[in-house]
Amino acid sequence: MRIEEKNGNLILTKVKDFNIEQILECGQCFHFVKLNEMEYVTVAYDRALHIKQEADTVILYNTDMKEYDSIWKHYFDMDTDYGKIKQYLMDNCEELKEAIKQKSGIRILRQDFTETLLSFIISQNKQIPHIKQIVASISKEYGKLAGVIDGVEFYCFPKLDELLKISEDDFRSLKTGFRAPYLCDAIRHLKEWGELEGFVQLSFEEAKSKLMTIKGVGDKVANCVLLFGLGYTSAFPVDVWIKRIMESIYFKEDTPKEKIMDYAKERFGQFGGYAQQYLFYFARDGKIS
Repeated sequence: MRIEEKNGNLILTKVKDFNIEQILECGQCFHFVKLNEMEYVTVAYDRALHIKQEADTVILYNTDMKEYDSIWKHYFDMDTDYGKIKQYLMDNCEELKEAIKQKSGIRILRQDFTETLLSFIISQNKQIPHIKQIVASISKEYGKLAGVIDGVEFYCFPKLDELLKISEDDFRSLKTGFRAPYLCDAIRHLKEWGELEGFVQLSFEEAKSKLMTIKGVGDKVANCVLLFGLGYTSAFPVDVWIKRIMESIYFKEDTPKEKIMDYAKERFGQFGGYAQQYLFYFARDGKIS
């Protein structure tokens, strides 16, 4: 990959294993807006990024190398060799070859832990467009301005000190419904833990158990947060989609989620999260029934 600063923008050329649509639309994040085909605004780490892709060229508008090195290189997981991950999965799991081929540009974003936790609590029994609306509403009401792009204001997800001021009724007014007390409980736990500091050097199982002490956080939400907010790449979230996919490919019958997760741990190992993403997005497009 080559990087060039030009006219206030950052131009990445010969970018491998990167498709901005697949990355943002695969269900791992909710704080973005689609402008046009392969053109988005995504908000992360107190910044609003206007990003566009044309073939293997990616343009980060109004961005310099300092911002790229401090934020976007980490956010888009650019130091990870996805070619090696995909090759390992294809070599060891014949069933994944077509999914990986079709969705080869997926990357697992390195998202803010607090925003990821609250977003996936909100996600329960919600469709992605509605989750995005709620995340945007919370950000506009309680977060700081992240940037103005094409005349549209984009807001950061609020920091913990602002989240602590939000009541259950406030959350309900933003259409969170039955999740409002869960969000407040999560925020109280985050204050007690010191947010990310409470998970330093914890094993996968320790971190998972800790997350599940929050009201309303079950196995699926915990695994999503472990994967997308804490970087445990062996996490394998199982929802209705993944259950159906795994049953179709591997079990050929109705199978308990616990058995599916145990199988994924044994079959995919440390790359379980990557396998889950390829399967989920591939199936959601109707490629697997």
